[in-house]
Amino acid sequence: MLSDIQSETPPENLAALAETHYFAANPPPKDLEKHVALARDFIDYHSAKGKRLVLITSGGTTVPLEKQTVRFIDNFSAGTRGATSAEYFLEAGYAVLFLHRQFSLLPFSRHYSHATDCFLDFLREGPDGSVVARDEDAAKMLHVLRKYRDARDRNMLLLLPFVSISDYLHELRSVAQLMRPLGPRGLLYLAAAVSDFFVPPDRMSEHKIQSTDAADALKKSTATSTRPTTDEEETFDNFDSSPAVPRSKSLVIDLDPVPKFLKNLVEGWSPQGMIVSFKLETNPAILVHKAKYSLDRYQHHLVIGNLLSTRKWEVVFVSPGSQDRWIRVPFRKDGVESSAPVADEPVDPNSLPDGEPEVEIESLIIPAVQDLHSKYIWTVEEKERGA
Repeated sequence: MLSDIQSETPPENLAALAETHYFAANPPPKDLEKHVALARDFIDYHSAKGKRLVLITSGGTTVPLEKQTVRFIDNFSAGTRGATSAEYFLEAGYAVLFLHRQFSLLPFSRHYSHATDCFLDFLREGPDGSVVARDEDAAKMLHVLRKYRDARDRNMLLLLPFVSISDYLHELRSVAQLMRPLGPRGLLYLAAAVSDFFVPPDRMSEHKIQSTDAADALKKSTATSTRPTTDEEETFDNFDSSPAVPRSKSLVIDLDPVPKFLKNLVEGWSPQGMIVSFKLETNPAILVHKAKYSLDRYQHHLVIGNLLSTRKWEVVFVSPGSQDRWIRVPFRKDGVESSAPVADEPVDPNSLPDGEPEVEIESLIIPAVQDLHSKYIWTVEEKERGA
C-alpha cells in the first residue's frame, strides 16, 4: 500500500513518490504524444531564436466520476484570466504556449465567445450572399482578427487543450520538461483553476453511476432468468410518481487529495524557468496569508493572490524577499476618484462601481510580471557567469 511506503519514506522523497504513483495510476490523455510533438517543435523554434516563451495554463479541470465519463465535478472558471493574459504577453513579445481547458475562453476569440450576444449577432449578410461583420462591430473585429492572424502567422501562439485533472497534470509535466532548454527565458504562468480532489481510477465506476437500483434488479433477474417486476421496471424512471417505488438513491463520493506537484516544477520539471502561480480566495482576511503559505510551500518565484469578488479590480504580488505589492485598476464611483486603500489590505468590494472595469487588470499585471522576469533572467545569468 502507498500509505505503508510513505510511512517509511524520508519526507524529502515523498513528493517524488507521490508523483510516480499518481502518473502510474492515472493514464495519460490519448492526444498527449501529439501535443508533446507540437510543443517540442514550438519550444525548439523559439529557443533557437533566443526568445522568451510563456506557458499559460487556463480554465478549470474536471474530476470524472466514471471511466466512461457522464458525470464529473467542475468549477466556475471560464479561463478569463489566462486568455486575457495571453494577449498581453503576446504584445510584450513573448511566444505563448496556451494550455487550456477544452471549450474555455481563448485569446482573441474571447471578445466574442464570452459575449452575452450570440456570435451570429455580430454578423450580417453582405452583397452577393457573403458574410460580413455588422457595421458597428467591424472595426473592432478587424483589429482583433489582425492581431490573432499576426500571432499565428509568426508562430507565436500554440493552443493545446485538456479536460480532466489527470489530463492537465500529464500535459503540464510533459510541456514543463520540454521548456528546460529555454533556461530562465521560460516563464510558467499557472492560471488554471486546478481541482484539489479526484477519484482514483481503481475506485471509479466503469459505467454511468445509476441513480436507482434498477440496474441491480436487472442483473438479478437475468441471473435467475425471471422478468423484472413492474415496480423494478418503474425504478428506471426517476420522474415516475408512484409512491410504491423509492425515486432515487443517495450518492456519496469519496475523493482523494490531488498530490501537490507545484514544488516539483522548481525541483525537477523546469528547474530554471520562472514560475508564477495564483491563489484565489473568498475571505479577504486570509488572502495574503494563504499566498505567502503557497510561496513558502512550493518555492515559486511569484504568487499572485486575488479575491473572487474583486479579481477584476485588484491582485497582490507576493514574492520572496519583497514587500507585498498591490496592483489595482483605477476607478471612479459616483463621480469621485477612488482613494487608495491601506497598502496591505484588499479594497472593500462595496466601494467599487457597478459593472466591469474600464481597464483590463491583465494590462497592468503582465508588464509587472515581465519586469520581474527580466530581473530573474539577469540574476540567473549573473550567477552562471560567476560560476
